[in-house]
Amino acid sequence: MNCTAVTEFILLGLTSNRYLEIVLFTVLLNIFLLILLGNLTVITITLVDRHLQTPMYFFLRNFSFLEISFTSTFMPRTLYSLLMEKKAVSPPACFIQLLSFFYLGTCVWFHVAMMSFDRYVAICRPLHYASIMNSKFCVQLVLGCWVMGFLLISPPTLMIVQLPFCGPNIIDHFYCDTDPLLQLSCTDTQLIGVTLLVSLVFILLGTLSVTIISYGCIITTILRIPSSTGRKKAFSTCSAHLLVVSILYSSSIFRYIRPAQRGGRDFDKTVSFLYSVVTQLFNPYIYTLRNKQVKKALRNLYFRVFSHRIRVS
Repeated sequence: MNCTAVTEFILLGLTSNRYLEIVLFTVLLNIFLLILLGNLTVITITLVDRHLQTPMYFFLRNFSFLEISFTSTFMPRTLYSLLMEKKAVSPPACFIQLLSFFYLGTCVWFHVAMMSFDRYVAICRPLHYASIMNSKFCVQLVLGCWVMGFLLISPPTLMIVQLPFCGPNIIDHFYCDTDPLLQLSCTDTQLIGVTLLVSLVFILLGTLSVTIISYGCIITTILRIPSSTGRKKAFSTCSAHLLVVSILYSSSIFRYIRPAQRGGRDFDKTVSFLYSVVTQLFNPYIYTLRNKQVKKALRNLYFRVFSHRIRVS
């Protein structure tokens, strides 16, 4: 078959209305800055405060670093595209974004499951928490998340990168996603689609199972707490975590574990926006910054910096 290789892809983005693009740029820029601010605050405060040198905050610090990396794979490019009339992206840049997005996204799911397990051990087996969640095991868990994410998601995404693309070159999305790219290839992509689906089913349902079992045990333990105040406080924390987990997994499963649909759809973009932007915005505030220990550490850091400035002046 005679064909000309694609030299660029055109990302249609979130809207074609120029006025809405300016509004979206302002909104997304503020969201991106809030994501960076929230996660950088978590990283800083868990590093400098000695009271937060525990396994839970070690995992949260790594999770915040992961969220910054994940959001940075697509948000700067999305913001740039909203300002430009031509939404062109080169194939290498598109493929790098694809690989980074799915690798880091996979690591996010693994980290959520890992943090759920940490809370299960802390609440359900408190006497054994220090011996189970020792520093060596915590480091092994984090490294295992990064390595497993790479091993599971790299084969199907690398297969997509090697596909021939002969045109058309229009991607109806705000980042380089798998389905639109598979539809643009000028060769049979059924095997790649099945491989990708199997990988995502294993990753999503596997990590979701760990999260559900962990929180199921946590809720059972909480119900045994004799104090109603204690139960209310524990449920308040768990409900916030479960809300984020529900949005993350429901949107991810609906987007990727379902029969393929031809063409890009606005509803698919909305679902993608939920798990790639909305959950990343709320995660640092729900998981960490609403915690009393963190609030106290932030106040201490603020007074320390403020008093230092007074002495210097």
